[in-house]
Amino acid sequence: MSELCFEARRLEYAYGGGPAVVRDVSLSAGQGSMTAVIGANGSGKSTLIRMLAGLLRPRSGTIELDGVAFDKWDARLRARRVAYVPQATATAFPFQALEIVLSGRAPHAERFRLESGRDVEIAMEALESVGAAHLARRAFIGLSGGERQMVVLARALAQEPRLLLLDEPSSSLDLKHRTDLIRTLLRLRRKNGVSAIMITHDLQLTGAFDQILALRCGEIAALGKPEAVLTEELLGEIYGDPKVRSQRVGEQTLVWVEL
Repeated sequence: MSELCFEARRLEYAYGGGPAVVRDVSLSAGQGSMTAVIGANGSGKSTLIRMLAGLLRPRSGTIELDGVAFDKWDARLRARRVAYVPQATATAFPFQALEIVLSGRAPHAERFRLESGRDVEIAMEALESVGAAHLARRAFIGLSGGERQMVVLARALAQEPRLLLLDEPSSSLDLKHRTDLIRTLLRLRRKNGVSAIMITHDLQLTGAFDQILALRCGEIAALGKPEAVLTEELLGEIYGDPKVRSQRVGEQTLVWVEL
């Protein structure tokens, strides 16, 4: 299995003919790397990760996967390498959770053939890895927001990707499941060398990541190790609040706003 090499250089994006909402952003992901993307609402985080996933075409800049332009990859082959987890997934049909996860096997399936027994095994393993195996036969539309998010994450894992792109996957999760999410990412990195680029507002989760990319008004405000980015000065600038406080405790950084 070859090592992952994913690199974005000087990305810029604008909606319609408006001003750029992302400007001059560069980011790379190597094998087993974990990057958190933080910033205030409207800072360009979701636009950036949708560009990285190939859902938006940059106005300028380049994205390469293993040295080949991202949009030159065959869609099925690219989906075996990179999986995207959106903020929310809606479906109007009463699919079971297992069926949703099985759709993640599409890049590996032969055309015009139903999923194999092995595909079902992989889908169940993905559900189990996120603590959602008990939801397999439940209707997706009947699940809570947090349960749906775990199923969607399992669908991405069923693709067996080398890189996960996650857009605020913990926003609907309680404390236990947020912790389980990070444990799952760390386990995938250790076991399979999977990399992750994850948008999050939960700064307490970012201590487990190798680096943090902080965006402010669509531009890079900081890029570095958690202890270098999660400082009161930088966080106050990023979120526009001088009362943001941080304290290093062992390997973690606690962050709060002074009232």
